[in-house]
Amino acid sequence: MTAKTESATIKVEEAAALLGIGRQTAYDLAAQGKLPGALRLGRRIVVSKKALDRFLESSDGSDKHGCSNDNSE
Repeated sequence: MTAKTESATIKVEEAAALLGIGRQTAYDLAAQGKLPGALRLGRRIVVSKKALDRFLESSDGSDKHGCSNDNSE
């Protein structure tokens, strides 16, 4: 009997979908070091689920780059 283990990372495309941004924007942010949890493994880029979850659940509504989640203008 083999237990299926869940990966600790997701693809950049999956992270983009969770964040509501485009695939290319996610890759651009990862290249700039601004995509939360993005890790380069050789030629691949993966995103840490834990780091992305922490970013999405941040209590103050903004990330360390000053991006606000508040859509009121």
